[in-house]
Amino acid sequence: MSVPISIQHVVKSFGQKTVLRGIDLEIGAGELFFLLGPSGCGKTTLLRAVAGLHGIDSGHILAGDRDVTSLPPHKRDMGMVFQSYALWPHMTLRQNVAFGLEMRGIRGRAADEKVMRALALVRLADRADARPNELSGGQQQRVALARALVIEPQCLLLDEPLSNLDAKLRIDMRTEIRRICKQAGLTAIYVTHDQKEALSIADRLAILEGGRLLQVGAPQEVYDHPDSRFVAQFIGETTLIEAKVAADGTLETPCGPWRVADAATRKPAPGATVWLSVRPEAVRVLAGHVAPAPDDNLFDGTLHSSIYLGETAQHLVRLPGDIELKSLETRPRVLAADDAAVPVKIAISPDDITLLAR
Repeated sequence: MSVPISIQHVVKSFGQKTVLRGIDLEIGAGELFFLLGPSGCGKTTLLRAVAGLHGIDSGHILAGDRDVTSLPPHKRDMGMVFQSYALWPHMTLRQNVAFGLEMRGIRGRAADEKVMRALALVRLADRADARPNELSGGQQQRVALARALVIEPQCLLLDEPLSNLDAKLRIDMRTEIRRICKQAGLTAIYVTHDQKEALSIADRLAILEGGRLLQVGAPQEVYDHPDSRFVAQFIGETTLIEAKVAADGTLETPCGPWRVADAATRKPAPGATVWLSVRPEAVRVLAGHVAPAPDDNLFDGTLHSSIYLGETAQHLVRLPGDIELKSLETRPRVLAADDAAVPVKIAISPDDITLLAR
């Protein structure tokens, strides 16, 4: 049975370096929750602290109503999946998966039934007597998942489990991991540096930087409404444009004034410096059948490159004030050759710009 996980003001240092700086997080029962951030931000340290592999300096970790802060890993009822599969090459899949049960004193028919249920959940029941070297990388990762699931953990912890797979397998395994977690009703905490992995399968995610929690929310919420420049740049691509708030509320930039729907909500003070976050998909190059909407921000610019990517095309446009914007089209058109400089007009809806105060 899955349980909520409560992380309460957790602090962790290694020597003189503080790696976690008072982390507070509430993760719901059955939730697939992602920890995301650059290398060294503290996400793996936090995961290992939840697992009991790292002690903490202060704070508490609760699994349901149990305070597990001082418990060793094997008493926390948590399963962990690492980057490396760590499978025993001389054992069959059945034996690999049964290993955790043996450590808990579960053997015989009861163990066999649990092992086969776990292998069935990852769709490998028919390969129970194969050895790891007979499997693909994706299948080996599924065995590692089955080994973590067989002990029927209250929480599943995953530390960059797909980093050793090629691009296509990673995409396939994303869906598999979500299916497995939801089918088993598991609470899962998942560490990754891959933004698309997090955006595609997380229920919620947290962005960490320098041992601090910057933002928590559903993937679309964090992508569409980042709280800071760091989050805006870390999740997806964006261009940040510095702006000054004029007395009448206009946002003045080196390429001219902008209308931003966010400004009406946030009401920045006149004279304040803010930043406009503009995603590539918000920038429309007006050519051919593309026409502006009545309230669009319109700018004259120069198209400097146009890259065809199959299902999309990416254009690079330069505006006055040495501002470069990327435009991403889902109906790809090649509008300029390499090193061309084609005059264009671009349109950006006021609703598609995020105003950031920090």
